[in-house]
Amino acid sequence: MQVNATTLAQRLGVSKARISQYVAQGTLAGCFTGEGRARRFDLDLVQQALHQRLDPGQMLGNGAGTRAALRDLDAPTPRTTPRTDSLLEPRDPDRYELARILNAEEDARRKRRDNERDEGRWVLADEVERISGQALAREIGLFEAVLKDAARAVADGLGVDYREVRQILLAEWRSYRTARAGQIRGLAEAAQMTDAEREATV
Repeated sequence: MQVNATTLAQRLGVSKARISQYVAQGTLAGCFTGEGRARRFDLDLVQQALHQRLDPGQMLGNGAGTRAALRDLDAPTPRTTPRTDSLLEPRDPDRYELARILNAEEDARRKRRDNERDEGRWVLADEVERISGQALAREIGLFEAVLKDAARAVADGLGVDYREVRQILLAEWRSYRTARAGQIRGLAEAAQMTDAEREATV
């Protein structure tokens, strides 16, 4: 079917200036005959050329209308095999819709995450780890000071050497701390997400 530039622009949902741009860029090379107002475009050739030469970026945003128009120009062809869950072909008409859905879902997830952060519903894991580590280090230091005082009390009460008592107490404490740290690390690595964490998907 042969049409002029005005009709082609209407069929594609674009301006005549866009058609002129396609011609100047060579996008529609071989799809028309004549020049100027006498130029006539072959719809089948135009359809094939735009499918082959417009990159995905040109099919998004303002180009979405062009893509929809190109689909409308497609002649209905019977599907001989049912659609499966295999990867979509690059020109599959559902590929664009899938990309838009995934993009919208990711944008919504990002906005929800930002809102929850601003409301103080969650904090960064590395920040929690840093603060918790500092607090735990202070507590360990205080406990070791208590052990030193206890060693002094034992040495004075039993009449033994303070340094030997202190060394024994600290050795026992550090042995226990090392073993306990390994046990806690194993529990942390084996921990699974709770239902609430899985549903959050932030």
